[in-house]
Amino acid sequence: MSLPTGAEICAAHTLVQFTIVGVPALPPDGATVIEADFVAAETYAGLRACADGDGEDAAAQLNTLLMQHPVHPQLSGHDEQPWHVHYTESGSVADKYAAGAVMGLAVRLSDVGLDRFGVCQAAGCRGVFIDTSTSNTRRYCSERCMNRANVSAFRARKRDEGDEESRPGAELA
Repeated sequence: MSLPTGAEICAAHTLVQFTIVGVPALPPDGATVIEADFVAAETYAGLRACADGDGEDAAAQLNTLLMQHPVHPQLSGHDEQPWHVHYTESGSVADKYAAGAVMGLAVRLSDVGLDRFGVCQAAGCRGVFIDTSTSNTRRYCSERCMNRANVSAFRARKRDEGDEESRPGAELA
């Protein structure tokens, strides 16, 4: 698997901070909360289609989003980073975030395939992620969800052990 490009990193940052993980974040400068929520919802729908493994639906969702938020590639070298591709676009700030996120998602889908997209397995979480592990074994969208699931499983095991010890005849087993 190839390393992500600068454009993918920028788009992934947008996705992670603004859409996927649900990190409470203010909308980008100039975007209204309604625009930000709409962009987050439509980008999430595209990512969720990938995570559900339906290639036809994922392609249709992403193609629709790419038409709604057109992009134009442009080389950029900023913050002492090597040259990389940014996607310039027109429209509101929310549109610009959507264009970058959707383009990064489309590039990633074509690079790694659908089997690297997943849905968080933590109870109550709707997070989706792109599995970049070498073994393709990621199950959670974030360390926070992984830790919560592990603590919950640990407590359940301890509770079950306590129940077994309190049952009559448990010491005979």
